[in-house]
Amino acid sequence: MTTSTGKINLLGLTQPEMEQFFDSIGEKRFRAGQVMKWIHHFGVDDFAAMTNVGKALREKLEAVAEIRPPEVVSEDISADGTRKWVIRVASGSCVETVYIPTDDRGTLCVSSQAGCALDCSFCSTGKQGFNSNLTAAEVIGQVWLANKSFGTVPAKVDRAITNVVMMGMGEPLLNFDNVIAAMKIMMDDLGYGISKRRVTLSTSGVVPMIDELAKHIDVSLALSLHAPNDELRNQLVPINKKYPLKVLLESCMGYMATLGGKRVLTVEYTLLKDVNDQPEHAAQMIELLRDVPCKINLIPFNPFPHSGYERPSNNAIRRFQDLLHHGGFNVTTRTTRGEDIDAACGQLVGQVNDRTRRSERYIAVRQLSADAELQDSAARH
Repeated sequence: MTTSTGKINLLGLTQPEMEQFFDSIGEKRFRAGQVMKWIHHFGVDDFAAMTNVGKALREKLEAVAEIRPPEVVSEDISADGTRKWVIRVASGSCVETVYIPTDDRGTLCVSSQAGCALDCSFCSTGKQGFNSNLTAAEVIGQVWLANKSFGTVPAKVDRAITNVVMMGMGEPLLNFDNVIAAMKIMMDDLGYGISKRRVTLSTSGVVPMIDELAKHIDVSLALSLHAPNDELRNQLVPINKKYPLKVLLESCMGYMATLGGKRVLTVEYTLLKDVNDQPEHAAQMIELLRDVPCKINLIPFNPFPHSGYERPSNNAIRRFQDLLHHGGFNVTTRTTRGEDIDAACGQLVGQVNDRTRRSERYIAVRQLSADAELQDSAARH
């Protein structure tokens, strides 16, 4: 992709694209592998540092290309080791990237859009509205920046990032081409060499693009379910009105069938107090997923201002998990991480120059609701 400088940003090019680029400037294709290793294995963004590339070619590259990651605005580290980067993208908006360390893995949560084109009612990113899709360089640039920050380049030691999840800001399947390109670089041995089982795309349910996915890549798939019936899901995840549960699950099953092996769908379910956390919801979920090979990830709601939702009690969370277990499912409850730096699931907001005016309308509606509650309270007293 040509940037504002008029140069090609090599950071977001897949191996075939990099080979085509070298063809286009009259150079041998094997140069693609050399340059990709410098960029992704060694974190180099200066052609002059590429010591196995001849001086004449380095000068040519300097004239027509660049390696430009997104700008880091801030980096915060939580008491539990979670890290959050706020990065500015070309549109001027800021997005967030989160790294979550556990005993046996380091998971990087990567954003795909500035804001989100969807409007899930319990997600703070959605309330920010939508500005733009990230370029492939801006998506993979989040991995590049995080990897470099850990000092694991050159990559002589076990890398801090073992897993990548497209679960940050945005709906990845609505930025299809750029996300696919970035995930291919994540998995390429010339990129980050991450196993296809450890790269996960999370979707709210863009059915046509789930159907398209298998033609391009074989990453793991996670479904943001959040409701066990169409009526409730229509309220929580509005795209369900277009692609209801039956169609959505058939599409997910179709994609998973192309992967082979023992890979199963990950089902994400945010628990909202008195909304979707009752025993009858667990019973409906057991019935809905009875024939879907899956593992279920329960996510206790992480509050944000004016959301209108609350986190269920620990007892309610355990009860819901136990009911699903007894229904025969592999269920885990996600531990809230990074809450002290607003890096927990559902809390990512960035700074989005909203083109939809959704954030403005959302704040106005919440203010009207708060004013009405105050008036009711005053009238009662």
